[in-house]
Amino acid sequence: MGNQTILKELFLSGLSDLPALQLPLFLFFLLIYLLTLIWNLLIIVLIVTDSHLHVPMYFFLGNLAGLDLCSSSVIVPRMLFDLHTKRRKITTTACMTQVFFFIFFVSSETFLLSVMSYDRYIAICKPLHYIEIMSWKVCVQLVCSVWCLSFFFSSVHTFYALKLTFCESDIVETFFCDLIQLFQISCSDIYINVLLIFLLSGILTVGNVIVTFFPYVYIFKTVLKTKVKVNRRKVFSTCAPHLTVVILYYGSVCFNYFQPNGSHQFGGNKVVSMFYTVILPLTNPLIYSLRNQDLKTAFRNVVRKIIHNAI
Repeated sequence: MGNQTILKELFLSGLSDLPALQLPLFLFFLLIYLLTLIWNLLIIVLIVTDSHLHVPMYFFLGNLAGLDLCSSSVIVPRMLFDLHTKRRKITTTACMTQVFFFIFFVSSETFLLSVMSYDRYIAICKPLHYIEIMSWKVCVQLVCSVWCLSFFFSSVHTFYALKLTFCESDIVETFFCDLIQLFQISCSDIYINVLLIFLLSGILTVGNVIVTFFPYVYIFKTVLKTKVKVNRRKVFSTCAPHLTVVILYYGSVCFNYFQPNGSHQFGGNKVVSMFYTVILPLTNPLIYSLRNQDLKTAFRNVVRKIIHNAI
């Protein structure tokens, strides 16, 4: 260690080394990012401006849209910059900053999906007490708890990541600063860091999976007892988007971070990483809005107001 040079800059390997693919990739992901911004901002605006959407379910959905927008903005602009300039150089300070915000928004989304599951459980299984249980005060407290817990998780991981030193290899084999990839090129002892990944992240994942899916056992029991088919369809149409988002989200994250293959224990898959960091923030609002009549109605009302004011 005494004769080794501590590196202050790292290089991201990016998505591809083929020069012919740089421009097409840049244009493709620029389009994805712009659509992500537009769609998530649209959902937030609709929820804020339409009084009919001022209910807990859409309050949480608005927060989810905000998290998708922010998590995408932590990763994609930097990726677009690297595709455009072909530099791919990043300081360790900027890298750790990206690590902090990435973990913060990923953790926040994980906790929020659990909160949304609880909200659906109360709405379907205890409809008479829904307004009393899910008051605005409780909703705000739940969201604040999500932010606080996520800040704790992110701070702990980032604090120990700041102790890492990079002496030999300076190439991060992905398109953003991912902890798993940083561990591979660090010349420090990463025992504590890896332990935190499996303990804190494991507890976060397993705990939230249980909290997220367990209420659906009672939801499905309640639905099966319902004799009216219209009510069943309404419940399933409400729960299906949330379940779809949860399965896609947990499936991609777990596949990337909990691979059993010992030959690349901490290796990330670029395609899977790209899916949950770039694609999911766009697909989430699409999943929630395409079959949601309330959001469609709110959108039509906004368009009518714009046209009316223009005339």
